[in-house]
Amino acid sequence: MHVNRLSLLHPAVIVSALGYFVDAFDILIFGAVRLKTLRGLGLEGQSLTDATLSIQSWQMAGMFVGGIGAGILADRIGRVRALYFSIALYSVATMLCGMASSVEAFLVWRTIAGIGLAGELGTGVTLVVESLPQRWRGLGATIMASFGMLGAAAAGTTGWWVNDWRHAYYIGGALGLLLLALRLSVGESPIFERALRQEGISRGNFLAFFSNFERFSRLVKCSLLGITTWFNVGILMTLSPEFGAAKGLVEPVDPALAVVFFHVGMVAGDAAAGLLSQWLRSRLRALRWFLWAQAVCVAAYLFVPFSSAAFMYVMIVLLGFAGGYWAVFITHAAEQFGTNLRATAAGAAPALVRIAFVPISTAFQGLKAPSAFGDPLLAAAAVGGACIGLALLASIQLEDPFAKNLDYVERKAMG
Repeated sequence: MHVNRLSLLHPAVIVSALGYFVDAFDILIFGAVRLKTLRGLGLEGQSLTDATLSIQSWQMAGMFVGGIGAGILADRIGRVRALYFSIALYSVATMLCGMASSVEAFLVWRTIAGIGLAGELGTGVTLVVESLPQRWRGLGATIMASFGMLGAAAAGTTGWWVNDWRHAYYIGGALGLLLLALRLSVGESPIFERALRQEGISRGNFLAFFSNFERFSRLVKCSLLGITTWFNVGILMTLSPEFGAAKGLVEPVDPALAVVFFHVGMVAGDAAAGLLSQWLRSRLRALRWFLWAQAVCVAAYLFVPFSSAAFMYVMIVLLGFAGGYWAVFITHAAEQFGTNLRATAAGAAPALVRIAFVPISTAFQGLKAPSAFGDPLLAAAAVGGACIGLALLASIQLEDPFAKNLDYVERKAMG
């Protein structure tokens, strides 16, 4: 496969990749230095756990708002300006997290950071797929996302060597501000500029998804393709110590190592999914391959007996790999919609995936209760099977956009 290196080194790819590296770093830095942060703010025991859940919930709420809001902004004022606004917002807010003197102040800045953090990926992918030649846009998005996920691994390792928790947030904020200071020249998407010149076109209208059933159905199906990722992250990875204990492991699973190993797997999975979609010349076939691989990995993680935590870490890497099709997922969502709603869809799809974690976690909690399965392994298998099944069903009901011409706008029932 001959690849045009000049196309893949487009400034849009470089800036979006660097931005997503910092974005992923800042998303996970709280998890990496959570105990140091909250103990530094005077919390211990149950109050520390309660504060963790509260901060994560508010950050998730911020990311839900930010994902949709940044997409709307990108469709109205342009991809580049929205991208830089997102980077500036999460960089400043992350740095202010390091200056917080109370849990309440930290929660406020973390929520604001979440608004900026959610907007970078969807906007960046939209800019990349609209700036590259048609056949290379998937590879460009893959490079962006794969490099970005290295930021997640960097956040995990930062938690090991940073003694003062405030420095971790200063580093995250400074990285984003440094990227802005470099003032890398990125031109606006030519496709967006052509759409901007058309009169009477509604741009970034989130309500347009609800004014046309086919368009709404398309967004829901695109979102369902990604729900397995948050099942892996929020249930299987986060609760890996509990799953290890349920499988009878004497050696406890280190949650920090689980985060690092999972995201190392995601980096490799993101790259492999993007390359596979190029080789198959199909986004949806590549997604289906990874979904079936995920089904095998989830079953092995839950039910294959392990003699040590090392085997759990191997399975966590494989789970990260099998669920590491985030770049193809976002690219697919962006390619499914016209220019006037493309960034809004690319931001809304992952936002809906994140909010879907609420019913996923609720179902898991209910099924593992004594009145239901009474077993976390069986509960996780049931919820994971449902997520994978819904994703596979959605994948066969969507048009494959691999070779689709993106230079068009959505016009039907835009009121």
